[in-house]
Amino acid sequence: PQRVNTPLAFMGSRAYYYYEPKGVCLLISPWNYPFNLTLGPLVHAIAAGCTVIAKPSEDTPYSSKLIKELLESIYPKNLVSVIEGGAPVAQKLLGLPFHHIFFTGSPAIGKIVMEAAANNLSSVTLELGGKCPAVVDTTAHLRQAAHRIVHTKFVNGGQTCIAPDYLLVHERIYDAFIEVLQLKLHAFYPSARELSSDYAGLFHQKHLDKMTAFVADAVSKGARIVSGGKPVEGTKKFAPTILTDVSMSAMVMQVEIFGPLLPVIKYGTTAEAISVINNLPRPLGLYVFGHGKEIKTVMRSTRAGGSCINHCAVNYYNPNLSFGGVNNSGMGKSHGFAGFQAFSNTRSVYKQIWPYSPLDWLHAPYTKAKQKLIDFTLKWL
Repeated sequence: PQRVNTPLAFMGSRAYYYYEPKGVCLLISPWNYPFNLTLGPLVHAIAAGCTVIAKPSEDTPYSSKLIKELLESIYPKNLVSVIEGGAPVAQKLLGLPFHHIFFTGSPAIGKIVMEAAANNLSSVTLELGGKCPAVVDTTAHLRQAAHRIVHTKFVNGGQTCIAPDYLLVHERIYDAFIEVLQLKLHAFYPSARELSSDYAGLFHQKHLDKMTAFVADAVSKGARIVSGGKPVEGTKKFAPTILTDVSMSAMVMQVEIFGPLLPVIKYGTTAEAISVINNLPRPLGLYVFGHGKEIKTVMRSTRAGGSCINHCAVNYYNPNLSFGGVNNSGMGKSHGFAGFQAFSNTRSVYKQIWPYSPLDWLHAPYTKAKQKLIDFTLKWL
């Protein structure tokens, strides 16, 4: 129990919160980080005292099989069960009256999960995605910013929900920053970088085709390919790509990319950068590089699930920070104590210690003297 203060009007009592497990929970995880995004929420659920049915992605069958074998070797099935299968299995599970559903995936599927949960009034935690911006101000350390952006964007082939989805770079440093970005990209993946064992391929062919279509659409609307821009023949790898002069009407600025394409947009004033961010759905992460009042202005004038100043995505790794989205990028928080809370019902408890309570004096019949006492209580206590 966690004690809270008790106002004077409640003399002779105690108040506290008591955390109790929500109950039977469904955990649906995606393919891009199958172990992390299955076992992380599972730890929170077990810590909270819940029982869990986990449904890992059918798109990573070997990982799902290993997760099932691992968990079944540790937990009895009445505590943790792993169900494999595709969309029909997920739909069947979503029709059951779970006490809580924890879903990680796209906003489009998140809406389906939330709609299904509404039928049983199940609570939900949705960790979704969105277009995470990175703002590079004139006061930023350019090499350091480029290093961190390139790493976070292109690791795992860009298939990371908290990767920077697009950059907003001040016009005064725009050309210099593009040059540094290219240098850092080459440093990470030198000579034939597309074929490097350090560079991940895309998950499936349709994802590869989508990247090709995104680049073609952006170029048709005036974008310039600074680096990459095409798939590597005979593989599922798409060259790490930097695009400049990108139109806001291009598809890469309308939907989450979830791949190795990095649009870079020039801005003149902080207000312009804020306008671009706020005219798109609220992101899972927002990253700002620089120092001083302009950075504070960006932070205060935008909304995001989480943020980093002079870094990218590392807020995810600090167990003392909660993680989650806002609106289109999700709802509810996890990680650390927030993860425990996500699977817990926070029960409020009032305990009367004294045999008599001052509140008893405020009950009917409401005489003039009693009304004065009520007025005094409302005003001062």
